[in-house]
Amino acid sequence: MKAVDVRAMTEDQLGDELLKLKKEQFNLRFQKATGQLEKSSRVREVRRDIARIKTIMAEKKAAAKAG
Repeated sequence: MKAVDVRAMTEDQLGDELLKLKKEQFNLRFQKATGQLEKSSRVREVRRDIARIKTIMAEKKAAAKAG
């Protein structure tokens, strides 16, 4: 997921995407613990996507508060 795509989303869409990614992260942790994780790089991608969404959500809130 690219930052440009995330910036184009509304706050509701960002919240939904964040929830979806957190669920996926939870499932990936379980797969890793049970030895069923096939694509270990996905853990890193999901973690970074979560951080990207949280950062852009904070930017949007700051912009709304300031403007």
